[in-house]
Amino acid sequence: MLPIIEIDHVLVSPDIFTECFCCDLDACKGICCVEGDAGAPVTLDEIGGIEDALDTVWNDLSANAQAVIDRQGVAYNDRDGDLVTSIVGGKDCVFTCYDNGCCLCALEKAYREKRTKFCKPISCALYPIREKRLSNGMVGLNYHRWAVCKDAVKKGRELQLPVYKFLQGPLTRRFGEQWYNELLKTAEELTKAGLL
Repeated sequence: MLPIIEIDHVLVSPDIFTECFCCDLDACKGICCVEGDAGAPVTLDEIGGIEDALDTVWNDLSANAQAVIDRQGVAYNDRDGDLVTSIVGGKDCVFTCYDNGCCLCALEKAYREKRTKFCKPISCALYPIREKRLSNGMVGLNYHRWAVCKDAVKKGRELQLPVYKFLQGPLTRRFGEQWYNELLKTAEELTKAGLL
């Protein structure tokens, strides 16, 4: 079994190298945005970006989502004290919108259409990686297993696409190109050593 690997003060779970993943929106219909008991983790900076984009995406949101945002804002502290996006009915993220039966992120949709500069919270972009800030100032990256993503695991295995390659863009966005290149170098070394 591979040990946890440190890359520039970031602890990387071995599952990120060994597990495969590739979102399959045709199969899952974006269920990750509507399942669960809390919203997506967000930072204070991200809340500013979301609030800047709010007028742009407002008409893409459901009336229920608009009412929740009017009442409590775009984010709240969940039962663990973490700052997360607001949710509707105890589960749906307020930024969900639907297109041909698929749940999409209204923020990401507006970003892709070049209507806003904010894409979506990095915690969403990094999924199935979950980031945890550790007491010593380091960051831990863990692979999160969730039954609703079984189709993504299946597709990832068919494509032989490890999590760290699937998430190249989000990992680079979060930690920078130099950090991601170090991650690739580590994966190459592990492969040469017969550990991957």
